Amino acid sequence: MSGFQMRSVTGGDDSEIAYRVFDSPGAEDAAGGSTLVFIHGWAQSSRAWGDDLLAGFAARRRVIAVDLRGHGASEVAAADAYTAENFAADLRAVLAAEGVEGGAVLIGWSYGGLASCDYLSVYGTDVVDGIVLVGAITSMGRGQAGGAVGPAMQAALPEALSEEPRVAFRALGSFGTAMIPADRPDLGAMSQQLFGTSLATPPLVRRALFTRSAAYDELLAGLEIPALIVVGTADPVVDPSVAQHAHSLLPRSELSVWEGAAHAPFLEDPERFTREVETFVAQTESAEAAVNAGDVR
Repeated sequence: MSGFQMRSVTGGDDSEIAYRVFDSPGAEDAAGGSTLVFIHGWAQSSRAWGDDLLAGFAARRRVIAVDLRGHGASEVAAADAYTAENFAADLRAVLAAEGVEGGAVLIGWSYGGLASCDYLSVYGTDVVDGIVLVGAITSMGRGQAGGAVGPAMQAALPEALSEEPRVAFRALGSFGTAMIPADRPDLGAMSQQLFGTSLATPPLVRRALFTRSAAYDELLAGLEIPALIVVGTADPVVDPSVAQHAHSLLPRSELSVWEGAAHAPFLEDPERFTREVETFVAQTESAEAAVNAGDVR
């Protein structure tokens, strides 16, 4: 099993951005050269993906898992610093620090989908060959079809943004439980992990991520890179219609519908998730190789 190294880099507005790099001996020789960049959701961290899942991918490819600003081990910035430009600059700084000059695949879960769009809106696809959206939003703001939330998120707001401990405890506790199906034998342990991370995310940060707006339909419609969209039909956090909306816009998208799955498919069935992402990345690499062989862009 591969281990990981914790690293950090100066991102947008000079905030320190933490990330983890998973490496296995020989992974770069065995893989097609892609670097998988995992971007977590609102009030979570890079640990939400699970070390075993990331290590499994790292046996074949380079893996980077980012802590978004204000989350995990990354620096908590001022309330007005959670902008598209800063999220984009953070990710750019991580890629540059790791020498990623091409072949990146952005894998965004929940709010991580929006952060991926932030990056693409500022820097384009010069080093990005594909994107994976997992229960992800792609826009933010009233009336945005790409930002529709489900009943669990609606129920948690605005209490989940509160600085009052008892208020936040209740909202975030129920929110953590709602992300995982009730029939899992390890529901309690997994829910507590997600709840603990959410609670450790400062209220300032939890609020700031909801005060911004972003409209990325036009961006998605113009993307020429392939996309994989993974959605659970029972997602109570991000409305499944968001995935259908993204699929209708993205010219080269594949939609994987998980019947009965909730908000974190990669935790429900890591093997299936790994299989689908690996297949997508391999296809992306083959398509990119064919383009390069023909010297056509």
